[in-house]
Amino acid sequence: MSSLTLTRIAHASVLIDFGGTVLLTDPWFSEKRGYYHGEPYGVALDRLPRLAGVVGSHAHYDHFDMASFGAYPDKAVPFALQTGMAAAARRAGFTQLTELEPWQSTDLGGVRVTAAPAAHGMPENSYVLEKDGLTVYFGGDTLLIPELAEVGRRFLRIDLALLSVNGLQIRPLLSRQVVMNAREAAMLCAVLRPRVAVPMHYAFTAGPVRDRLLLRYTGTAAAFAREAAAWAPDTTVRILAPGEPLHIDGPTAA
Repeated sequence: MSSLTLTRIAHASVLIDFGGTVLLTDPWFSEKRGYYHGEPYGVALDRLPRLAGVVGSHAHYDHFDMASFGAYPDKAVPFALQTGMAAAARRAGFTQLTELEPWQSTDLGGVRVTAAPAAHGMPENSYVLEKDGLTVYFGGDTLLIPELAEVGRRFLRIDLALLSVNGLQIRPLLSRQVVMNAREAAMLCAVLRPRVAVPMHYAFTAGPVRDRLLLRYTGTAAAFAREAAAWAPDTTVRILAPGEPLHIDGPTAA
């Protein structure tokens, strides 16, 4: 029987292991002023397993940190990226780079990767990952948008959904939300109907001054679990500490 193992690193960086074929999402392995993980790394950069591929949702530093990830030794590891991101990876020395628009697909080590819509104030993809009868939806840090309903129509079985939940808002003038909050992520669960949902992107902090003056966070992992129980009662929510593995079995043969 097929299975996958999810390991949350921090923020939107996770390892998805399809029976030995391991993908990394949205690598972020450094910090700078105004950008702090707010939690320890579940897996350090120099302890990453051999990767079959890297998936990048968008070019913001906290989701696509090529300055630090350039230390990863296998420069031939393939990437699936939103259009316009390849140049930064190429400057870091990586050579196998595929840019995708929504509903385009590529193969990363035997995992079929399909780009899906997303919205975050800059070009972004979310992704559907498929291998051995298992399907994972990786939401990056998208807002809840109507176009995501098409994911549920095209992929009738989603085993795992990885959803950002902190509801990040940019202040102080016109408050502008740029990430789903806990309730919106739960509403997306009702649309996608995943067997299991894991929240991410909720420990981030810009530091005490910037958090107070420039940003607002309106969602937590615990709030997502409560909202999902109401909006998507058939979905199991798992809140994972950094480094804590989650094993999900695939469908049994008929």
